[in-house]
Amino acid sequence: MYKPLLHITNQDAVNYKRSLAEKITYNKAGDEYTIDLNPKYHWSNGDPVTAQDFVFTWDLFVATSRTKPAPPWTYAWSGIGGLPQDWKSAQAVNAHTVKITLTQPVNPTWFILNGLGQISPVPKTVWDKYPTNMTKELQFLQSHANSPAAKEYQVVDGPFRFKSMIANNQWVFVDNPHYDGHKASIKKLIFQYETSTSAEFTGLRNGTISVGYLPDTYWKSRNQLTGDRLSMPYVFGFNYLAPNLSSKAPGGVGTAFQQAYVRQALEMGIDQKGIISTFYHGHGIVEDSPIPSQPPTQFDDPKLAKPPFPFDPAAGKKLLEKHGWVEKNGVMTKNGVSLKFNLLYMSGDPTLTDMVTLIKSEWAREGVQISLTAEPFANVIGTASQSDPTKWQMAFWGGGWTYEPDYYPSGDGLFNTGGFASPVLDSLMSGEVNLLTH
Repeated sequence: MYKPLLHITNQDAVNYKRSLAEKITYNKAGDEYTIDLNPKYHWSNGDPVTAQDFVFTWDLFVATSRTKPAPPWTYAWSGIGGLPQDWKSAQAVNAHTVKITLTQPVNPTWFILNGLGQISPVPKTVWDKYPTNMTKELQFLQSHANSPAAKEYQVVDGPFRFKSMIANNQWVFVDNPHYDGHKASIKKLIFQYETSTSAEFTGLRNGTISVGYLPDTYWKSRNQLTGDRLSMPYVFGFNYLAPNLSSKAPGGVGTAFQQAYVRQALEMGIDQKGIISTFYHGHGIVEDSPIPSQPPTQFDDPKLAKPPFPFDPAAGKKLLEKHGWVEKNGVMTKNGVSLKFNLLYMSGDPTLTDMVTLIKSEWAREGVQISLTAEPFANVIGTASQSDPTKWQMAFWGGGWTYEPDYYPSGDGLFNTGGFASPVLDSLMSGEVNLLTH
């Protein structure tokens, strides 16, 4: 609905021909950036998209990223790309030019992709109801957050605008006839909720779903999708299980997970090759670090050419025993802590259920005993939060992290400081981020 400031390509470059920004220049020091907006773009009510819209959006980011006084709602991506802590000011020089001054020099590529890449200006004339009272403004925005039919949402500068929605069923968008960019080839876009993997496959086969995904359990039935084209791109990222590293985790397992050798032993109990070949029909890559191995990048560590902790449950068990863990009634125990915990995982995906069931079986060979609890995706994400570490032990929502263009190359958001149980790791991450960004 709102056109992004930047159109970032799959080559991690900005395509200014498709961006709201016509040009971005910066000084030699890298602490001043000038953004020239393309004057051809207008809101659907006929008003031009201006620098004031950009500055208003920036003001919202600042207000919702502060700690005192606490805002009624917070900007979820605060801290990514130096936004807003590295920004000193954002000023409208004229109707279509914005000048940004930073508090310190930064790497321009990082700042443009990770920082400016987040911004999709909203129409100031529509949303700025309380120009002199930001607290009331944020309260107003919060009151409209779950009201997509509100008239304010009808003023857009993107190719589509909101039409209707049915809770837990579908969202409907229609084309914006006033869009100044490349016109959409369709007049209506419907996002439908997935009810099950079987319903997804049936929809693809019957043609009621135009774009979807082929569930892994239906791989051998793909020849039934006679009217579809199957694409199998590799996502530049990695999936992971999330252990609760807090000392407040139930059963004291957090203190165990904090030990690198414990996590290494658990890694040695996961048969990645078997999972990929069996459950994903060969469509996957073994990963052993936060830097994806495919496609190759300048950040690859040659030490990871071979898996540092290959699948070997027997070796994993010996590693635990080397550090004083003793098996009691089939469970490794040390200092009153047992490697016995619950794995909370996303329900509704048979492949995911098969995967965690296999992991449970292989970990048992190491003396690690787990129980499995399946819950909807939103519940897993909501529970697996360090804001209340007393409610979970390990979680898996069936995914992980991808280096989308606006998070490449630093991994902002996942690797920001302040979110680690270990002060040493937090300090090391601070150094790593500084190396990449400055």
